[in-house]
Amino acid sequence: MSRIQIIAIVFDLILLISVVILIKRGNLKEKYAISWLFGFAILFILSVSRKLLEQVSLFFGVYYAPSFLFLLAFFVVFIILLHFSIAISGIEKKYKILSQKMALLEEKMKRTSNT
Repeated sequence: MSRIQIIAIVFDLILLISVVILIKRGNLKEKYAISWLFGFAILFILSVSRKLLEQVSLFFGVYYAPSFLFLLAFFVVFIILLHFSIAISGIEKKYKILSQKMALLEEKMKRTSNT
């Protein structure tokens, strides 16, 4: 095993353990953890199997296999950021509707208390 493989495996395991700890503490919801765990699983499999990593990297046109791991890690983080952006947009829309409904209820309460 090369030094870069060992570093990648250790890094993947540290991140995997961190995500599991965050899930157990309740700091990370399961629906968000799935994308992290899926990404780490792919990176771990490719880190352990040098031959598979070389085949996949050559398929994508990357001739230095360890650099493909970093490219893949960047892609996984990019996908997760996109997922979080979609989630935040949905929350923002719900917050706007909720605040509008609350303002309408407050106005209705003012009207009923004045009569």
